[in-house]
Amino acid sequence: MPWTVLDLFSGGGGMSFGFHAHHGFEVVGAVDAENGKPSSPKGSLGCNATYALNMGIEPMALDLSAVESRDIAQVTRRTLGFRPLDVLSACPPCTGFSRANPKNHVEDDARNSLVARMAHWIAALRPRVVVMENARELLRGRFAHHHASLLDSISADYSVHSAVHMLSDYGLPQKRERALILAVRRPLELHTLQDLWDGWSLDPFALTVRHAIEHLPAVPAGTAHASDRFHVSPAMTEPLVERLRATPHSGGSWRNLLDHPDADRLLTPAMKRSAAAGKLGSHPDVYGRMAWDQPAATIKRECGHVGNGRYAHPEQDRLCTVRELGLLNGFPSHYQFGGQSLSNMYRHIGDAVPPLISHQLAWVAAWILSGARPSLEQCLLPGTSLRSTDLRPRGLATG
Repeated sequence: MPWTVLDLFSGGGGMSFGFHAHHGFEVVGAVDAENGKPSSPKGSLGCNATYALNMGIEPMALDLSAVESRDIAQVTRRTLGFRPLDVLSACPPCTGFSRANPKNHVEDDARNSLVARMAHWIAALRPRVVVMENARELLRGRFAHHHASLLDSISADYSVHSAVHMLSDYGLPQKRERALILAVRRPLELHTLQDLWDGWSLDPFALTVRHAIEHLPAVPAGTAHASDRFHVSPAMTEPLVERLRATPHSGGSWRNLLDHPDADRLLTPAMKRSAAAGKLGSHPDVYGRMAWDQPAATIKRECGHVGNGRYAHPEQDRLCTVRELGLLNGFPSHYQFGGQSLSNMYRHIGDAVPPLISHQLAWVAAWILSGARPSLEQCLLPGTSLRSTDLRPRGLATG
């Protein structure tokens, strides 16, 4: 009988799919309230439609911040029946921890308390393995006490490994730094992603934008490719297209436009103010192009506009498509995206645990539960940019 998995804060299925694609696991249930931006109506994110398209089950639309301990039994009966829970995925929102929001340096977002609240679910469900992913500030930030509270609550019964990882170390073609927590109910032996990769490294080319998306056909902004309706990006205004046309290919940014003959017309007022003050900082990433031979910049939830980061295609004058950003965030090439809008599809990608990584976590969980160590080649999710030919025994020189 397969091991059971329950996914809380399931989003578009990034964590679940890694387990779903493993023959030894069955995802028996998921929960997500589908809340988007604070300014959006509750339930507007539409991520449960994406989840259902790929996992074949409909998540429960519950607000886990409002579910009391006495209600947990009802949730578990609907998902598990009388079966024990082997793996609990609990990935509360990272928005309140992320350093991308300046408020998070001074204000403790109410959503952060959901991390410690997971102790109630763990106590009620008694999973054998718990996996959690969040922003690095969960472990290193000003409000890391939420993580400490969770550990205090479960440490009597669970061995816990908490660490910040650069996910490109595990084959993701993107600069994505995340906190990963693995908790294992004693007497099971704890293993980690580092253990899985012990003795292995990567061909650097495997981490590049070129390796992940160069094979995709060219498409104009606002038009889906005939063979893949998710190989599509939003239509763009003519001023925005002009700015991109003037931006150098493969890594160019608006900083390159400061000496352009039409700079006064091409630059936005905010760009002009930043340049005049000499405070460029990370601002050149805004309206910037990806570089072919580097990993992508961090793909965040608001990746659906070139003005929100370095999300423009390296050569084509448009935002990267849903499919391109999906591949860069570790989704397989056949993954489907639902919801009512293109912007929500982009959010489902930016919010997600990369399935390329969660599939490796599934194999780590299988190692913990069975005692049998997998080969690293077994742990590569089909359809993603990471392939067995990209692996190198550690210490082997690359050409």
